Amino acid sequence: MPQTTPPQPDLAQIESELKGKTLLVYWHMIKTPASRIGVREIQRTLGFSSPSVASHHLEKLVSLGLVDKTMTGEYFLTQEVKVGLLRFFTRLGRFLIPRYLFYSVWFSTMLIIYLIFYGHTGSIHNIVAIVFGSAASLILWFETLRLWRAKPF
Repeated sequence: MPQTTPPQPDLAQIESELKGKTLLVYWHMIKTPASRIGVREIQRTLGFSSPSVASHHLEKLVSLGLVDKTMTGEYFLTQEVKVGLLRFFTRLGRFLIPRYLFYSVWFSTMLIIYLIFYGHTGSIHNIVAIVFGSAASLILWFETLRLWRAKPF
């Protein structure tokens, strides 16, 4: 009799169940995707009251198909999904950084280069370029810092 794998939950179901401490465990595992993590390590790192709390949340991630368990009881990440705040972050090596950071740096760099090469001449085109460049940079830096503060990892 052929063995069939259970159907994977869809993204909407994952997003509805991936919250609270389960989401904290998932974010912790995303930070260290290549390593295998034990229940007690999760408990100590995230400050859970007991290993059974960590085990419950890890098993919930297994049932969602995001994490798998080895024969020795260690857990490892099998699937990375972008849900909730994770939509606004991107992986750079083992770091998760806000996507707005790239835009913030780009607009700020372009504004600085503009000011170095063209300075402040007082013309209407110059003033408009400086106002819009400054406004874009400030808004993007604000959003980047807001996301950075909202991250739980």
